Amino acid sequence: MKITIKTKNIELTDYLKDFTEKKFFALKKFINIFKKEEEKNTLAEVLVELEKETRHHRKGDIFLTKCRIHLPGRVLVACARADDLLKSVVAAKDEMKLEIGRYKFKKTSQRRREQRKMKHDGSI
Repeated sequence: MKITIKTKNIELTDYLKDFTEKKFFALKKFINIFKKEEEKNTLAEVLVELEKETRHHRKGDIFLTKCRIHLPGRVLVACARADDLLKSVVAAKDEMKLEIGRYKFKKTSQRRREQRKMKHDGSI
């Protein structure tokens, strides 16, 4: 799994990079189902954008974290805003976990429907 971090209006420190990679690398266990048998790595490519939005807010800083995961045949997107950068990273990771769960459920339920159809048609 390849994780790319991009920032806007923020300096990417080592701590921030390590924290973000650690949080989004935890999603690997949910994505492992989408890898090919002959390859050891998953096919997922994760793009994380960390942004500080202060130009149009009068009080305090607002941070935005956008995450995109490129999977075979689909791109999953999650966004989160918070007043703390680390909170927005965690919220985006949690939202992406839900998106992956929805994607996996749709894939498995589609296979199950096809298998039930074949069973009821008498093909098996």
